Amino acid sequence: MDRLLTLEMFVAVASEGGFAAAARKLGSSPPAVTRGIAALEARLGTALFHRSTRAVALTDAGAAFLGEARRILADLAGAERALRGAAAAPSGQLHLTAPVMFGRLHVLPVVDAMMTEHRELGVRMMLIDRNVRIVEEGIDVAVRIGALADSGLKAVRIGRVRQMLVASPAYLARRGAPHGIADLKGHDLIGTMGPRWTSEWQFARERWRLPAPPRLTVNTVDGALAAAEAGLGIANLLSYQLAEAIDAGQLIALLEQEQPPALPVHLLFEPSRAALPAVRLFVEAMQARMRMAGLG
Repeated sequence: MDRLLTLEMFVAVASEGGFAAAARKLGSSPPAVTRGIAALEARLGTALFHRSTRAVALTDAGAAFLGEARRILADLAGAERALRGAAAAPSGQLHLTAPVMFGRLHVLPVVDAMMTEHRELGVRMMLIDRNVRIVEEGIDVAVRIGALADSGLKAVRIGRVRQMLVASPAYLARRGAPHGIADLKGHDLIGTMGPRWTSEWQFARERWRLPAPPRLTVNTVDGALAAAEAGLGIANLLSYQLAEAIDAGQLIALLEQEQPPALPVHLLFEPSRAALPAVRLFVEAMQARMRMAGLG
């Protein structure tokens, strides 16, 4: 794991007094922060925190290291600010598009930070669960999840996500969990409209054709997520859409041994826009965001 990232996690846990609070501050997940701190402690060969079910406190070694960690991060931030100041500062309008939920969870925090730091920069975000025509609609950067069609656009891979089947504990207590793909035929399924809608679900070794239309079909990911949490059936969604609900115990992953290969997440833009300060900064910030969220 990236050394600077684990330092940021260490400072956040120390400042916020816990792993969950640090994860919220960093826009990450508690398991990702836990893994980062464990990696840092293994590299340093010493424990940095005393952990209990009620509290997290610095060890003597952790307290001694905290000042140095803060200094390192402050020096790096200063160097980055100096370097950015030497180049043209981002300004004008940056036009972005992303899937609705991905944009809300991961693009909007990046945009917030960029606009806070660069007062001359404005952003127009089109959050929509379909692929828009980038050139025709005047988009500077588009987030795309899944395989890309051949085009003259520049693609920068920033992460990956997985397809997952999930259901609520209440639904599984009532109907039981499927033990194999064939068992899905006897369950209530939740479908969504949009680019990912299909009459077949992809698994690791096969494509499974739904025996009938899903019992419930909704037109948004948020709707499908809420329906699954309410116990209405089994939903087929993407890992980033489910992370919070799974961490909170509201949903349980099913048939994990049958998960298909991960789907890539790319940023797409015209090659001529790669040198624009706002585009360059957005690409770098999204790469960092995905690493922080454990999706890089």
